[in-house]
Amino acid sequence: MTPGPARGTARALILILPFALAACTAGGFGMPGIGAKKAVGVDAPGVDLGAEGADNLETGHRLVAAGQYELAIRSFNRAAIDRGTVDAEILSGLGTANLGLGRLGQAETQLRRAVERDATQPEIWNNLGVVLMERGKNADATQIFRKAFALDNGESVSIRDNLRLALEKSENSGTSLGDNQDYKLVRRGSADFVIRQAL
Repeated sequence: MTPGPARGTARALILILPFALAACTAGGFGMPGIGAKKAVGVDAPGVDLGAEGADNLETGHRLVAAGQYELAIRSFNRAAIDRGTVDAEILSGLGTANLGLGRLGQAETQLRRAVERDATQPEIWNNLGVVLMERGKNADATQIFRKAFALDNGESVSIRDNLRLALEKSENSGTSLGDNQDYKLVRRGSADFVIRQAL
């Protein structure tokens, strides 16, 4: 007795059904199914070359504030490469980082170069004054703080405090006043911070 059309169709469905289900599962027929994970490295997204990276200058300033001076110097150097020039702000950042490392000669040189490139920024003059105080050049530092104070129109509390401390130290040069005073460094658009020299 030959099978009827209904039985033939049922057998055909039973044979086709496993293949149809395999196509819906992960890896079935070489194609990922619903919910399947792609193989690692296949069609991975590329690097977005137009995306904005971290601002190296801002990162450098944050690293200085965190006391990470060596990393800050690297960040400022990268900022110089990004900008294609070493401007006053980068020189100021490098000088401040070197001050934190106790490299007072380098810090003074970089901050003097910074004010040569931009003599209008009271923050740079102030930080140069801090370096000079650390080097024991009290009279020079007082003049530099006066310049910073004048450019700032007396608005920065930190610059005013630094000038006051420098004047007190100059007037009382025979005593130990101010030897352990903390002079404040400042930068544009940021909170003031105090340098702690590396041991």
